Amino acid sequence: MASAHARLERIGISVPELYLPGAGIDYRKWAVVACDQYSSEREYWEELDREVDGAPSTLRLIFPECYLEDGDKDARIAAIQKTMWDYLEKGILVQKGQGFMLVERTTPFEKKPRLGLVVAVDLERYQYGKDSKSLIRPTEGTIVERLPPRMAIRRGAPLELPHIMILIDDPARTVIEPLYQKRQYFERVYDFDLLKNSGHVRGWFINEEPAFEQIAEALERLGDPEAFRAKYGEDEVLLFAVGDGNHSLATAKAIWEETKASYAGRPGGEAMLASHPARYALVELVNLYDEGLPFHPIHRVLFNIEAQDFLRTPAEAGAEIQYVSDAAQAFAMVDATGAGEAASGVHRFAFVTENRAGVITFREPKARLAVATIQEYIDAYRKGHPDVGIDYIHGTASTEALGRRKGNLGLYLPPVDKASFFSVVVHDGVMPRKTFSMGEAPEKRFYIEARKIVRE
Repeated sequence: MASAHARLERIGISVPELYLPGAGIDYRKWAVVACDQYSSEREYWEELDREVDGAPSTLRLIFPECYLEDGDKDARIAAIQKTMWDYLEKGILVQKGQGFMLVERTTPFEKKPRLGLVVAVDLERYQYGKDSKSLIRPTEGTIVERLPPRMAIRRGAPLELPHIMILIDDPARTVIEPLYQKRQYFERVYDFDLLKNSGHVRGWFINEEPAFEQIAEALERLGDPEAFRAKYGEDEVLLFAVGDGNHSLATAKAIWEETKASYAGRPGGEAMLASHPARYALVELVNLYDEGLPFHPIHRVLFNIEAQDFLRTPAEAGAEIQYVSDAAQAFAMVDATGAGEAASGVHRFAFVTENRAGVITFREPKARLAVATIQEYIDAYRKGHPDVGIDYIHGTASTEALGRRKGNLGLYLPPVDKASFFSVVVHDGVMPRKTFSMGEAPEKRFYIEARKIVRE
């Protein structure tokens, strides 16, 4: 019988060699939130920098997206790569060993903790194109223009740090939850409060063969072609759906393709590529049905826009525009869209400007997903008004705060039905970009574990 490692490899999983902070490193200052959060709130990252106060931190190993348009991009990337090497050489990051990390994350927003399992996924089993049918698939459209700066970092980096979260469709809770029930038998590696009142995280290191076998068996059942065909009526199995970090995983894939090309024609090249660390990407698996995993829409804020001019377009197409007293009322009206209305296809959105708020209602939308309905109008308007900028916002408060700034328009989207998540991806392919968010910004994955992506 094949080993658990071999069985896992067949379904796109590798047991990674993990690196963690060395002795004496303050985990609380080490871990920071995903780089794509607070992208229009530079003050968050400036305050975080002051709080870290020069201590070893993943803040020095990532490129917060709020700085992407600054003029010092090349210098910042060079500093990130140098710091990675420094942390390795000075023992700030040390080798933990080959294994998975079981993660328990509590947040201020959810009653139950979110559970995850840090693994490495095989990039040969992942494609990020619109019509991908790979075992590991994107769930949203990839904006290829966002890849180059990420690729520039990874291309010269010795390490990767994951904020990628990949979903598994496991209603019977067979993969991660049984490990959590036995967590007292695994080594607890970290247990600490996160910065900026973002909750608490604990991690247990799993490096035992029986646990690997249990994980392999459970994932094999989820990926069984006959069971998948019976459930979804499709032959191409979707085992892993990218929930967060789509562009980071696409970056890893793009660099892997570059790496393969660089080995083309070299003696022994195929053998070296088969075990090359760049073939894999470190991610956290999360069960779609985890009780601590919320699904939220990702809202939009448009900049340098005449709000009334924008609203005129959907109104002329038959949408109802209703003004209300304040943003809170508008948001509540969207959140309270009745099941009957949702079932009949009604799509409702709230908007907020410097001094007005209201609701946009589409009674007979063409698109199946609400986000597709509003995004069509956003894209069309921006095509005719190239000076209008856009940002994708996680969280109600940030949407209102940014929408109220002069010259801005905040668009608040309705809740997402996560029960239909895999079905939509299987039958319709990728969703419109920035369709959903797994939690508010402080609930996103914090960088903790690392993995080498260069050959020794």
